[in-house]
Amino acid sequence: MYAIIVTGGKQYKVSEGDVIKVEKLDVEAGNEVTFDNVIAVNDDKTLKVAGDVASASVKASVVEQGKDKKVIVYHYKRKTGYHKKNGHRQSYTRVKIEKINL
Repeated sequence: MYAIIVTGGKQYKVSEGDVIKVEKLDVEAGNEVTFDNVIAVNDDKTLKVAGDVASASVKASVVEQGKDKKVIVYHYKRKTGYHKKNGHRQSYTRVKIEKINL
């Protein structure tokens, strides 16, 4: 059984027991979070979408909060001596999928 959920503007295909990295959520590590925005659910027989999964939800527990590896952003314009170097570390939340409720 799997579900497709939306969080942080992205879609994730999740099954029970999966550990995924999503955009930062405002929840402490060890707490539970519920994803109500479910697009589709496959229960090994049929794929249910739209009105069939309006009441579906996915329950997950927060494993950790963290930051990704640094991404270097470098701007350069030739012949003018212009260059600028920036770094960015994106925050994330790692969650473990506990239960898919239909």
